[in-house]
Amino acid sequence: MTSSDRNSRTQQQAEELSAAAIRAYTGDERLHFRARRLHRDHRALPMHAAHLQPIAERDAFTLLRGAADGMALRVRHSDADLHRALSPTDAIARMVFELLEQFRVESLVPTRFPGMRRNLRHRFDAWTRAFAGSGLTENPIGMLLFTVAQICRLRVTNEAILEDVECMMESTRAALAPRTGHALAGLKRERLDQARYAVHAQTIATVVGEMVEAAEQDPRNQAASALDDEARDKALARFGLLIDFDADAGDGIARLDGRRDDAGGADPMRYRVFTTEFDREVPVEALARSQQLGELRERLDRVIAAQGVNLPRLARALRMRLSVPVSRDWNDAEEEGLVDGRRLARVVSSPTERRLFRQERERTRTDCLVSFLIDCSGSMKALAEPVAMLVDVFARALELAGADVEVLGFTTTFWNGGRVLDAWNRAGRPPAPGRLNGVCHMIFKAAETPWRRARPAIAALLKPDIFREGVDGEALRWACQRARSHPRPRRIVVVVSDGSPMDSATARVNGNAYLDEHLREIVAAETATGGVEIAAIGVGLDLSPFYRHNLPIDATRSFGSEMFAQVLELIASRHGRELSHKPPSRSGSAREADPA
Repeated sequence: MTSSDRNSRTQQQAEELSAAAIRAYTGDERLHFRARRLHRDHRALPMHAAHLQPIAERDAFTLLRGAADGMALRVRHSDADLHRALSPTDAIARMVFELLEQFRVESLVPTRFPGMRRNLRHRFDAWTRAFAGSGLTENPIGMLLFTVAQICRLRVTNEAILEDVECMMESTRAALAPRTGHALAGLKRERLDQARYAVHAQTIATVVGEMVEAAEQDPRNQAASALDDEARDKALARFGLLIDFDADAGDGIARLDGRRDDAGGADPMRYRVFTTEFDREVPVEALARSQQLGELRERLDRVIAAQGVNLPRLARALRMRLSVPVSRDWNDAEEEGLVDGRRLARVVSSPTERRLFRQERERTRTDCLVSFLIDCSGSMKALAEPVAMLVDVFARALELAGADVEVLGFTTTFWNGGRVLDAWNRAGRPPAPGRLNGVCHMIFKAAETPWRRARPAIAALLKPDIFREGVDGEALRWACQRARSHPRPRRIVVVVSDGSPMDSATARVNGNAYLDEHLREIVAAETATGGVEIAAIGVGLDLSPFYRHNLPIDATRSFGSEMFAQVLELIASRHGRELSHKPPSRSGSAREADPA
């Protein structure tokens, strides 16, 4: 496992722990982290306070806890509808207003949670030092916003400003005092009443907005700026001081650059298909000769043999994690347990007889379906061998454990749109056409087909010409529909992919985000429908922007026992919120370490 994989895993675990703390404090079980953003179900919650934005590529756990505690306080103590109604329209004023509301809720930490207060202070101090060391304080606007953040937090929370930055802002603080003094006093006084507090926050936000506008128009400030405009904007964006609030109308994620990726006027949330004439669903045997499949199977067997996987141990670990109790029975003639009245006569006939007891026995069954959905886009071609090995090993182990297994794949019918794009051109290129390619859904192994019969077909993953492009959203919907038609009570779909959906013709006409947004929409819809658990294996990439339950792996390295254990954990862990519309079933709790 590479250091990158370990970092991703550590970050994911930290986010899961932080999300658990947020749920415990707010009482809202729908909250969770995905792609380092707080979500309620599948919608990201806007969090515009500057010091809660990510400070580094990977925040340390203590910094993440501070941000998580700030988010928890915001969810619990702030009325989002009231805040939205009172927010100023000017971007700078609203940024300050957001910051002041966050300071208000952070002042409401219960006295019984001193650790939460320490986490919040640590987070804000880290942001303060990073901002002060960035060079932004050499710019009048950067210094103004920095000073506002410091003095307002001091007034609201009564926590002192860091000594090494306090001297930097004396002149700016003096300029602010005459215009904001009364409102600053009101912040502390009214912090328990959001509506009254907002009146003073609006005053300060308006004053700061006016001062920023005046500073931008002053040619002396422009000439004295130590950073050019582009560098300044990038730095401000890095510290959460440039935020596109309009982005909340979409997926709830604030995009710092304000760009909308919806070329061609298409609405990303209204998915369309130009034509289904060239769509296909085929068994993979129809795409290759039997002799070729045999040769590919021999190649795959050599790869698996070189890996040295302990298949029986992996199967036992899967059985323990996936099995559920189905009936209860008794073991008779035991030397301890409950007295068996039917055997008491033996005490008289054979005084030395000790097997007079019975013990309850629970029978279990691995009553689930695991469906692997493999991305067969062009970028996966180089990773076909390790992916085929991983899927084949788990398909066989799951079958040995008593589970049903499907292996599915998806690609496109053509490269670059092909005949579908030609049809669109002949139709006069109508706007917002939607998907401009055919989809090809492939069945490598059906649930009812034993692994031994499906061995050659699974090896078709090594066939280079099946890899074209990928429309992930429609493929995921197809796989979930197949899973729901299966009689097993627990159904798990595991997506294996190396990145975002991509069909060049569709993206060129509808915008690069078109297929991404559709995938997010499908994940949300299938999860809301329930009955299927969705997880993802990111081959060389973190898929958390699309899938809540995901595991990044490095397929360029040899798969060791630790990697197999992590994939096992991803498959076997019950993703409770994925089955919100289905009664929970019992599962075993035992786990065998080092399954491979």
